[in-house]
Amino acid sequence: MTIMHRFRLLLLFSLLTSAVPARAAEPAASDDFLKGYVAAVLERELGWAPGSFQVQVRNRVATVVINVDDPQKRELIEQTLSRIGGLEQIHVVVSSAAPSAENEPIVFPAGDLFRPLLADPRQPQFFVSFVKMTTPTDRITAASVGYGENFGLWRWPGANPGDGWQFNFAGGLFALFNLSAPSNDLVNGDYNVGFSLTHGAGPWSQRFRLYHQSSHLGDEFLLSQPNIKRINLSIEAVDAVTSYEGKRWRVYGGPGYLIGRDPPDLKPGYLQAGAEYRSQRFQWDLGRFVAGVDLKSYQEQHWNVARSIKAGLELGQADPGRRRVRVLAEYYAGSSPFGQFFESNIHYAGVGVYFGF
Repeated sequence: MTIMHRFRLLLLFSLLTSAVPARAAEPAASDDFLKGYVAAVLERELGWAPGSFQVQVRNRVATVVINVDDPQKRELIEQTLSRIGGLEQIHVVVSSAAPSAENEPIVFPAGDLFRPLLADPRQPQFFVSFVKMTTPTDRITAASVGYGENFGLWRWPGANPGDGWQFNFAGGLFALFNLSAPSNDLVNGDYNVGFSLTHGAGPWSQRFRLYHQSSHLGDEFLLSQPNIKRINLSIEAVDAVTSYEGKRWRVYGGPGYLIGRDPPDLKPGYLQAGAEYRSQRFQWDLGRFVAGVDLKSYQEQHWNVARSIKAGLELGQADPGRRRVRVLAEYYAGSSPFGQFFESNIHYAGVGVYFGF
């Protein structure tokens, strides 16, 4: 083979390899290899200059640190890196919110170290759901509305982005309206306020929470139901939930205990567990597919399991503290999550729109 022939073959091979998109890394690839691979993909495919971003990979979880919080840039990073099969998960953080070299505390950090529970009916957030609900005495069309958020007060960063401790304040209002009534009666309102301490370490995260909840019947409902038995429900509770999150799947669970309760004869124990799925790719060019099931079991209800299931599309940013909209089909069966009716078993199905900030 002549030297010229060899040169032509080498040139052809170089052109072919440069034109092929980034392929999935081998499952056994080391974190150092994946770190270099991710950096090379961002530089070659997106044209980013070296030094304009940072990459960290730990236990096959990639964290890309950027300087400006650009939603389109985030989506581009996630879509591009999702083709690397050796990565278990992809995080995008902004340098102003990332830990400094000295791991200095952060006041009012964005987001949280514990991802909010997708299918928990009492997760503080902004939403409205329209459902068909069956109770022991009636079948109605109802609207379930929530206003609330988790607000980070202080974060002590760990050695890697996403690791550390964070102290939060959280509050929410959850209301139920009977759309089958002539005046769309407000049936029940639950007020929830408390503090949480969250922790993150790689794929593991924990939430330790102390909160108060009080429940009230709506005035219009009381006028239309003069014989209704009102319960002065007020509780203070502590709970702890541990979560393990992979590339697409997440599982969580933990116990809770009512340290203060009215009525005083309420049994104090409860358990919570669940699982979630998040697609890494867009479905039908609209958004990510997400789904979750949340299970709660209360000693007061003889440990019967209440089931909340939600599934649909998530548009926008997936990480806590980033803007997103979810459109979810939902189903619930078990003891009522609406405080004044906790002794009743209900089930409902419908669709909801959820807003994240």
